[in-house]
Amino acid sequence: MILAVVALLLCVFLGAFVLIPSGNTKNVKSNAKAEKTAKIYSKAEVSLHNKRTDCWVIIKNKVYDLTPYVEVHPGGDAILAHAGDDATVGFYGPQHASLVYDMVHEFYIGDLEPGASVTN
Repeated sequence: MILAVVALLLCVFLGAFVLIPSGNTKNVKSNAKAEKTAKIYSKAEVSLHNKRTDCWVIIKNKVYDLTPYVEVHPGGDAILAHAGDDATVGFYGPQHASLVYDMVHEFYIGDLEPGASVTN
C-alpha cells in the first residue's frame, strides 16, 4: 500500500515537472488586437502571409496571425507547412496537447470570408 502511494506521488510530481513551464520559457505575445472585433479576410489575402516573418493560418474558417509563435513552436518549422493556408487538419492532429486549443485564441485576428470556406 505504501509503495502504491509513493508511486502515485512520484507520478504527480513528475507530471507537474513536465507540465509546468520552466523559468526560461519565452513569453510569446500575440499581434492580435486586444479588442476581438472580427475582421473578414479573403483566402487570397491570407495566402500572402506565408513566411516565417509573416505567418497567418486558417483554422476552422478563422484567421490567426501566428508570426510571434513561429520561433518558439515546439514542432519547429512544421508550423510553416500551412503558412498562408488552411491548417485545420494539422492543428487538430494528435501531436498537439489540449492546451494548444485554448492558447490559439490569443492569435485570432478575424474570420475567413463566408464564400471562401475551406473547411466544414
